[in-house]
This record gives sequence, structure tokens and C-alpha cells, in this order.
Amino acid sequence: MNKSLHELLDLTGRTVLVSGGGGYLGSSICEVLAELGANVVVASRDSRRCRAQAESLQDVGPLGQHLGIELDVTSRTSVEGAVQSLREHYGGLDILINNAWSGRKNSWDSIDEDDWYQDIDVSLNSVFRMVKRCYPLLKERSGCIVNIASMYGHVAPDYRLYVGTDHANPPSYGAAKAGVLQFTRYLASFLSPDAIRVNAISPGAFPHSATRENQAFIQRLEEKVPLRRLGQPHELKGAIALLCSDAGSYVTGQNLCVDGGWAIW
Repeated sequence: MNKSLHELLDLTGRTVLVSGGGGYLGSSICEVLAELGANVVVASRDSRRCRAQAESLQDVGPLGQHLGIELDVTSRTSVEGAVQSLREHYGGLDILINNAWSGRKNSWDSIDEDDWYQDIDVSLNSVFRMVKRCYPLLKERSGCIVNIASMYGHVAPDYRLYVGTDHANPPSYGAAKAGVLQFTRYLASFLSPDAIRVNAISPGAFPHSATRENQAFIQRLEEKVPLRRLGQPHELKGAIALLCSDAGSYVTGQNLCVDGGWAIW
């Protein structure tokens, strides 16, 4: 039976875990999921911020039962605790969004081994850790996974953009995000027998407000983008809605670039 677009996008009754859900991009990701009717679990190391975010979601998504929890994606114990919370509160999980990130702004000259390993652990190892622990829940409901990667997972930063700034993109970040993209394709293949869809989104450039204060740097970034402007967090909503809902039910193993055309040249 054919469904309307409205019906395809409806997430009522489905439960979503968003790591890094209280952050800059994570907040918009959580918001669109709540708008579509899902139960949204906002998770990060800042439990107070997550609880506040979950409470605010009731205004935009009153059909869902939203929850803020503490989650450290570098800790196996913390991840296992989050999975237990999902079972207790919702009985399972339908959608996993791996969005958490924290790291140091390093150049090639400044980065050391500790910085490298930290970035790889947060940006890549954590995705494995989350999927591995959440897999039994997702398998029960033929769920889906969306990994938030980056344009720098498939194109290199132009070093000229960062000359004279402290905004340099560390080599560990792009290496980790490239790993996320390959891991996404691997999972799409090996989890397909369980009817689990796995996709990635590569945003860019979405600089934080503090970075936007450097007008000269922002202008250089904007000149690099075919659309001649930078991204706003709400511009991820369409991609999230597609990949998390039945509107994208025949899409798996893909990387959807939301980058204003950055990677086309």
C-alpha cells in the first residue's frame, strides 16, 4: 500500500538515541526527531544539559517521551549503562545516531600522540563501541543507524584556510571520520540480514559561534563553498528526517553530504 510522505516521515512510537545530543549540531538533530514524533534520548557527558534539552523537546514534540541521560562514549561502562536505560524506559531502540565529538584543535605541528589517540577514540572507536552495544536492541526492531561523519572524512582540509588562525583541523579528525565512512559501508553490508539500515551524513562547514567571531577566517570559508555561505544546524534536519524514517527505507550504505557543495571542487 502506498503511503503519503507525511506517513513515511512519521516516527511516532520509535525511540532514538542521539550521542552528543545536547551539542551544537546534536540539538537540531534531536529537535527534528521530536518534531516527527519520536521518543528522543539526549545523551552526552553533560547530563544536566541533556535533561534540559529533553525537557525543551516536549514543546516541539509533545507526542514523544524524551529523556536526558549521561553518556561518555569513550567508556564501555557508560555505554552499557545507557543501553540499560533504553531497555528500562522504552523496552528497546529503533534508531541510533552517533554524533558525539570532542577534541583539541591541533595543527600538524602541534599534535602529539595523546591528541591523536584521543581523537581516534572519540570520533571512531566510540562509533564501534556504540553500535556493538546497541546492536542487540536494533536487531529486535530492524532499526537504523546514522553516523555523523564530516566532509573532512573524504576531502582534505585546504591548509591555506587556516594560516594565521588557531582553527586548524587536526589530522586525527579527518582520519577518524574517513574510518567512520568505511565502517558505515561495512555495517550496511553485514547488518543487512537483520534489516538494519546504516548511513552517514557528512556536514561541512558548520563552525561554532566562537569560530564565527573571526570574520576574516569565516570569509575565507564562505569563499570556499559553492553556495557562498556556511551551514546552519537546522539545515541537517532534512537529511536526518530522510535517513531515520521510512522515507529513506531503501537507502543504506550511503554518505549524504550536507556541505553547500564544498566537496565538488
